[in-house]
Amino acid sequence: MSTAVVAAVTLPLLMSPVVSAAGREDDDESSRATRLYVPPPDRESYRQVARLAWRGDFRDSAGLLAMVRTPQAIWYGDETPEQVERLVRRTTLSAAWQGKLPVLTLYNVPGRDCGSYSSGGANGIAAYEAWIDAVADGIGDRQALIVLEPDSLALLPSDCAAAADPDPAGQTDQTDQTGQTDPAAQTDQNDQADQTGQADQADQTGQADQADQTGQAAADEPPAAGEQPAELPPLPDAHASTAPPAGSAAPGTAQEAAQPANPQPTGPQPTDPPSTGPQAPGQQSTSPQTPAPDPSAAQSPAPDPSASQSPAPDPSASQSPAPEPSAAQPSTLPELPPLPKPEPVTPDPDGATGTSDPTDVTDTPEVEDPETAARYSEINYAVDVLTALGHTAVYLDAGHAGWHSVSSIVPRLIKAGIDRATGFALNVSHYQTDQDSAWYGRLISSCLAYADEGGDPEDCADQRWSKRHARRWLRAHVPGDSSRMKHFVTDTSRNGRGPWIPRLGAHVDAEPWCNPPERGLGRRPTTHTGDPLLDAALWVKTPGESDGRCLRGTDGPLDPERGTVNPEAGEWFPEQALELVRYAEPAVGVIRRTTGPRH
Repeated sequence: MSTAVVAAVTLPLLMSPVVSAAGREDDDESSRATRLYVPPPDRESYRQVARLAWRGDFRDSAGLLAMVRTPQAIWYGDETPEQVERLVRRTTLSAAWQGKLPVLTLYNVPGRDCGSYSSGGANGIAAYEAWIDAVADGIGDRQALIVLEPDSLALLPSDCAAAADPDPAGQTDQTDQTGQTDPAAQTDQNDQADQTGQADQADQTGQADQADQTGQAAADEPPAAGEQPAELPPLPDAHASTAPPAGSAAPGTAQEAAQPANPQPTGPQPTDPPSTGPQAPGQQSTSPQTPAPDPSAAQSPAPDPSASQSPAPDPSASQSPAPEPSAAQPSTLPELPPLPKPEPVTPDPDGATGTSDPTDVTDTPEVEDPETAARYSEINYAVDVLTALGHTAVYLDAGHAGWHSVSSIVPRLIKAGIDRATGFALNVSHYQTDQDSAWYGRLISSCLAYADEGGDPEDCADQRWSKRHARRWLRAHVPGDSSRMKHFVTDTSRNGRGPWIPRLGAHVDAEPWCNPPERGLGRRPTTHTGDPLLDAALWVKTPGESDGRCLRGTDGPLDPERGTVNPEAGEWFPEQALELVRYAEPAVGVIRRTTGPRH
């Protein structure tokens, strides 16, 4: 049969409004669980399907058609309240008529994307609240699964200034797949002390403050600023005074408040450049370089009685022994032994590895400012309005496994109202593997349960811990009943081959989040996950849509990795769409097998 005849026969079917409104789902495990809604595809995607068929490339044409007819989320943002109410009502009515569950991604928070590729959002709190009210009116009493504001919590307004200012030492800005500037390339200033292996010093003195290993130190009082730092490995004198020297600077800056009990240098730390192979998360330069001590402070005589009641030791000090050991002091020690500094990722006995994203896990110090306070108010309002509908499941943004540590993202989720939401969403528009996302989600859920019982999130197991240490913590602190824990969903739309690892030194800023080459579709959307905490694997990011221009540190307009001008964020990207189909894991099935008894 000639190409022209085949194309003439298939083109009317491909462009049929019936097919575009409700394509058939793949005959996979999703058919045995909640049926997910298939939205009308992008018109450009069907044009590409038709062009491929005209050229006789039937395999790619069929694969692309299968991709766009797979259940995926519908994104709303930038519409007026009247427009979004009408659109949401149309979608939920269509889904209800088909007996399917629609996935709605709401993406209109003020200050979205820190002004980067996907900048925009509502003009202030009042406008955002009116927009959320309109979404709720559009949903009504119908069912919907809502992914609320991707990157709204992992990328707070307080993170924007640091993320937008490239550091000559290597701290270039990272942008998430939805266009968000990802702070994952910045130095971890909050949690590196957890892995420094300083417990041996505490064992030698019997009185060292091990709160650095659990994140509990000096959280209630600001640190002193002028105390003489100590070098590692030598220990300070156990009988020496811990009072700050006379004339020391007053503590209490916002930066210090954001980094309690962190024995790290106060200046920025360089981030390792992208490597050609996987590297351990958080594997940044951690050399214990501290500012030179004040000569006068080093020769300070006996401590001033009033100064001996200093709120807390200086965070730059490597050790802060108490003036006198006490019987009550051991109660402040963590239940688990301190963890060693992480080594390069090696397979666990069960075959699992740590985070495979080449980007180091980063904790951006959170500074509460009016814009950040407004962000929390906006998300809390959305949670209250949307969960009040009665038939909606609302999942808050929790970034991905290569971004924030558990102890960093959990407080943000708590402030945003996670206690009233259904759960949280992971890996939206990103490429982390299913294994990494599931492990990260379990740790976050466990930490939320621990915090709900009064525990400090700084004590929680982290994705950078070895699996052995983390499982030991989970056994000691996590309830066995998963119904008492928050659930989560993951985005598997483009993670079939995991994160892209750019060539070392190939680009000024590799931007591994932005249209990375040779990525593939991941697990097909389903609510039948086999994980009691994982409610659904979803295609949240629309596969085939561009992440942005991707200049990778150049003046453009070409993407130096692809040699082409990439479409703007959210526009259809034919080359990437074909890559997602060709490199899909599992492979895209282009022939639908019939069901029923075999003869």
